[in-house]
Amino acid sequence: MKVLVTGGTGLVGSAIKKISDKYDNYTFFFISSKNCDLTNYERTKELFERIRPQYVIHLAANVGGLFKNMNHKVEMYEINTLINLNVLKCAHLVGVKKCISCLSTCIFPDNTSYPINEEMLHNGPPHTSNDCYAYAKRMLEVHSMAYNQQYGDDFVCVIPTNIYGPHDNFNLEDAHVIPALIHKCHLAKEAGEDFVVRGSGTPLRQFIYSEDLAVLIMKVLEDYKENGSIILSVSEEDEVSIKDIALEIANAFNYEERIVFDTSYSDGQYKKTADNRKLKNLIGDYKFIGIKEGVKKSVEWFLENYDSCRK
Repeated sequence: MKVLVTGGTGLVGSAIKKISDKYDNYTFFFISSKNCDLTNYERTKELFERIRPQYVIHLAANVGGLFKNMNHKVEMYEINTLINLNVLKCAHLVGVKKCISCLSTCIFPDNTSYPINEEMLHNGPPHTSNDCYAYAKRMLEVHSMAYNQQYGDDFVCVIPTNIYGPHDNFNLEDAHVIPALIHKCHLAKEAGEDFVVRGSGTPLRQFIYSEDLAVLIMKVLEDYKENGSIILSVSEEDEVSIKDIALEIANAFNYEERIVFDTSYSDGQYKKTADNRKLKNLIGDYKFIGIKEGVKKSVEWFLENYDSCRK
């Protein structure tokens, strides 16, 4: 069985590649933008017709931090819409058995109740800071459901919470919180300066290590029989504060004495809790990698790959 993984060299694609040898009944094809321009329908069609995969794990996306989302709205919408349109259209064309597309909890409505669940995705507009990215991702779910309803396809969307791990983007401007803080702590220690964390550190988040997410995606591929979307997340009781994350990072660098929280900066949203009850029914008592171990592994990978990693 052939599995085509788009975005195959990114954070999640690299994690799937790492565990792929445990799934010897599949042949994996990891595709990056260097291999195929997924915004081009003809190139995408050629790729799908050449490989003719039975399964697709669609991770490719045009992503970025706050600045990119706010200042490049047209590109965030158009590039993601083109990629998603072409991948789903070609997956249907070659008759894939299942296509799994990756969304994000950041695309949920700005004003909502918690915990959020899979049925709440379209219940209101997303935050204006990432609305164009969010709407492109929401339409990926709408498009997937349309293929299921009209043609009987098996197109599923997974919705992970905050992902981190090796092969992440550690750019100080565009990175998410864990890789950004890892890079920031490294630079502070190199310069002998305080490790300054913006805000009080009180907000809570659910973090999922990339290798755990890879295992869960494969579980969805093999065992998830519903068409509806599914949130991939640790439980609500496993939420951790940004302060605890920063302390774990500082501890991994042996630099905990120099950590400072700059409360002149806003904390942002206090919590964005996701409901993982649907996932629990699928995975039972799966043991997630704990935040201490995950942060330690991420810091070690960052230091070992500092010259070549995205930063």
